[in-house]
Amino acid sequence: MKGQKLFSTLLPGVTAAVLTTQPVWANTVSNKEIEFHTDLTPALFDNLTKLKTDFTTTIDSNFDGISKARPWEGIVPSQVNRCINQQGKKKSRVSAAALLSSNPVCVSDKGRPKTIAQGNNLPRNFINQVPDSLIPNPNLLQFPVRPDDVRVQNNQAISLSQAWELARRNNKQLQAAQLELDRSHAGLRQAQATLLPSLTVSTSLSRSQSAGGELQTIITRRGNDEPSTDFSGQLQLSYGIYTSGRQQATVREAEEQIRNDELELERLSEEIRLNVATQYYDLQAADESVRIAQSAVKNAEASLKDALALEKAGVGTKFDVLRFQVNLANAQQDLTTSRSQQRIASRRLANILSLPQSANVTAAEKIQIAGLWQLSLEDSITTAFQGRPELQQQLVQRNINEQRRRQALSQLGPQVNLIASYDVIDQFQDRTRLVDGYSLGVRASLNLYDGGDANARAQQAKIGIAVAETNFANTRNQIRLQVEEAYNNLSSNRENINTATTALGQATEALRLAQLRFKAGVGTQTEVIAAENDLTRADGSRTRAIIDYNRALVSLQRAVFSTQVR
Repeated sequence: MKGQKLFSTLLPGVTAAVLTTQPVWANTVSNKEIEFHTDLTPALFDNLTKLKTDFTTTIDSNFDGISKARPWEGIVPSQVNRCINQQGKKKSRVSAAALLSSNPVCVSDKGRPKTIAQGNNLPRNFINQVPDSLIPNPNLLQFPVRPDDVRVQNNQAISLSQAWELARRNNKQLQAAQLELDRSHAGLRQAQATLLPSLTVSTSLSRSQSAGGELQTIITRRGNDEPSTDFSGQLQLSYGIYTSGRQQATVREAEEQIRNDELELERLSEEIRLNVATQYYDLQAADESVRIAQSAVKNAEASLKDALALEKAGVGTKFDVLRFQVNLANAQQDLTTSRSQQRIASRRLANILSLPQSANVTAAEKIQIAGLWQLSLEDSITTAFQGRPELQQQLVQRNINEQRRRQALSQLGPQVNLIASYDVIDQFQDRTRLVDGYSLGVRASLNLYDGGDANARAQQAKIGIAVAETNFANTRNQIRLQVEEAYNNLSSNRENINTATTALGQATEALRLAQLRFKAGVGTQTEVIAAENDLTRADGSRTRAIIDYNRALVSLQRAVFSTQVR
């Protein structure tokens, strides 16, 4: 009974320390909407219901130049905010389906689907400032040649939102994707140029003397064959009046390629966001592992000190001291390994952020629950089908192949071109004026036989359409699997947090009692060592549960949402 009372006293404080989150942006979820499918003690439930994390569906245009690719491009944050606040103090929520239309509509708190819960670490428009020391050299071809150039001299603590901002600025994959998009825009301008007439001008100036004329002069001994200087110029206008749809198909293909690159930039930005969050959580886990290992070393040192004191007093044995010394050595080894993993995790994060060679980063945020997820599994799946760019990319690839098929077949159709030219000719020293002329006509052509080249290219494009449709179905199935895996991982880790929190309180109390029993002479050093190990494992389990929960949350957000709908 005493142990249960003591445990009930410790549990609220431990639970509050674990489950504290920061409200940042969104509507407040009522206490009754926070449902944890597990048996909770009254004290733990009271602490859980105090979570006032803000949740809502908002729009996050993190990367410039992406919004043109999405059907909800007309939706801006101000529209969503007006929709959220139109009922005054009692805020209503925006459905996920409403965000996919050009006119967002509000639904009541009892509407479906539920509010999409966003974590408190999700950035909005990347407004966080980052230190200048973390901005790399703009010279992409620069590389260090001296040891001092790669020696870490700056160890900067950053938040997760700052890490996202650094990735947006520095990540080379994003920069390459943006360059691909710029190249596609140039390709569109090239394709559009075929719709306009072309105007060319050519001139020539020549001085010549005919060998035949010189020979005739010698034979007949008449006249004088002098060199002549001639000038000619031509201005020609050509315009494709009818190309059997080839020009229009070329322009449409270029437009679809731009849309495909925009979707790829959006997809890659979400991958980078997920990778940065994962690496950041790995660094947090490494930091926490070091803290736990340091705590274990501290406990082992205290136990060894007590054992030495008892041996000195004549009530302890050498065997007890040796056991505690071995336990301390094991804890120190674990601490060394944890510090090594911490350095590795830090460098991995620095690598994905493309930091300067002499810079390094540490996690500035403490480990805490990043948010709650309010959509059901079915709503999550359908929202993912609507918002993921990968599905739209396959549709765009289908359109591109359709335009290529039309281009190939257009070679078998008639081609009609308008051609107009203006010519001028002048021969110097011939006592005549400059003469000119013009021509205007329409040229029509029809390819009667090309050896099957056009039909073969059209068949290739038709097969490309079938491939895109197959990839669409495969991508759809993969997206559903990703959502289901992340959703199930999130649910299990949410329950693990509750279990690990309870176990941590129990392990803390067990270690305290074991130490008291050992000092009183009624316990053994084995009980203390076992209690210390149990506390270390419980602390690590709680940390892993929170980290795994945050990883699952960001994976679920990646699986469901795109950059444009957050």
